[in-house]
Amino acid sequence: MTATEIDTTYGPVRGNTTAGISAFRGIPFAASTAGANRFAPPRPPAPWTDVRDATIAGPTAPQNPSMLEQMLGAEDAVVGEDCLSLNVFAPEGATDLPVMVWIHGGGFLTGTGSIPWYDGTNLARRGAVVVTINYRLGVLGFLHLGDIDPAFEGSGNLGILDQVAALEWVRDNVAAFGGDPSRVTIFGESAGAMSVGTLLAVPAADGLFHRAILQSGAAEHVLSRDAATGYARKFLAELGVDPTDLSVLRDLPLAQILEAQGRFTATVPFAEGLPFEPVVDGGVLPGEPGARVAAGCAPTVDLLVGTNTDEMTLFLLMEPELGAFDEAALTLRSDELFVPLGRAAGEGVAVYRGARPDATIHDVVVAVLTDHTFRIPAIHLAESQADHPGRVWMYEFGFKSPAFGGVLGASHALEIPFVWDNLDAQGAAMFAGPPTDATRSLATRLADAWVAFAADGVPAADGLPEWPAYDTDRRATLQVDAERAEVVDDPRGAERRLWG
Repeated sequence: MTATEIDTTYGPVRGNTTAGISAFRGIPFAASTAGANRFAPPRPPAPWTDVRDATIAGPTAPQNPSMLEQMLGAEDAVVGEDCLSLNVFAPEGATDLPVMVWIHGGGFLTGTGSIPWYDGTNLARRGAVVVTINYRLGVLGFLHLGDIDPAFEGSGNLGILDQVAALEWVRDNVAAFGGDPSRVTIFGESAGAMSVGTLLAVPAADGLFHRAILQSGAAEHVLSRDAATGYARKFLAELGVDPTDLSVLRDLPLAQILEAQGRFTATVPFAEGLPFEPVVDGGVLPGEPGARVAAGCAPTVDLLVGTNTDEMTLFLLMEPELGAFDEAALTLRSDELFVPLGRAAGEGVAVYRGARPDATIHDVVVAVLTDHTFRIPAIHLAESQADHPGRVWMYEFGFKSPAFGGVLGASHALEIPFVWDNLDAQGAAMFAGPPTDATRSLATRLADAWVAFAADGVPAADGLPEWPAYDTDRRATLQVDAERAEVVDDPRGAERRLWG
């Protein structure tokens, strides 16, 4: 291991180089968000002149503990409001490489760019500069206060503005690390993918990236101003803050805010969705992302979009009561989703059961809710971009994990250690099962395809079939697992058509 120094626009940083890959951690791209900067847009960090140690990740954005993050290999970390930092992984001495900027998931409530699954070493070895970022979460990143006090306008999208600030840092600095600022791909999973879908429609992000990968998230998880204001008022009541004097929010102890956030989120039913999401505020986000994409707000951006076959199993494992359906409850929930779309009562269950004659009630619940939350929004985004110059590729990840007795199937988040080629990372084996020759081969193919997409917009790799771009005629979709990689046209089309 050797030390490596790079000059950035704010000052020099020193990282480590091992086996030809340099890693720089904890580089600030914005100032602390504490005090006067709380509930304010990101501001530049103070410059420094001495060489800054960049061998340790920066503080994690303030958040409450999460079982899911622990499952993903997260370790106990320093949490603080001086959290707007990023990590860079780059091949030593390279120039003009494609750049991949990762936006982590976590329901807009938890997560960090620094967990072991997101170590960019193995992607960088393939010829890319990899950047992972932090952004503000929960009430500090997505509490919409602008309709309560105009002085807080934009507060519902501070986490998105943090992501924009990180991309501006990439534009201004990545060439020093060997990256090409004209070939930037943003990619993310879950709330990270929803962030990517939002950034497609944010004017401030225009031109800061050129390709986008959305894993298990698309462009439909946003809140209206009215809905976001409703959540904000309920949170303020939980916190005990008078809505006529929001200035006190900047002085409250961080622990008090997080405790109130935990109590508040526990009151929001799962079926109601996420209480903290990007907000269609007419400013940072001028309109619904999907509609803006369809109208051509990101016409040349290439997209790689996909989901996992059994996304919802993870959520039902963590909260079993969510899946406690009998036949009558399944039919009722299905009708709640499909009758407003013009379908007959019972039609939804009949179509899903028709393709799964031996399925249990749980299996049908997983299939319907997976489509509702993940697959159909991904298809809608692909449809929105398919008529524009930017090319679209669609995938479905189908590897079924043997972990927890096989109950996960191809669950939410399972593809992450594969596309990062990090099956040996902490926590990966507990989630994906011990690595085998077959799973390592799958990880190699997917990581190769992701980097190839970042390089030239085509996700090709040895071991994958010819994979056509997505269009609304053929709807070509790569279905891939450890034993199979096949392009299927309009998979489960009857179920897709139910959703309109």
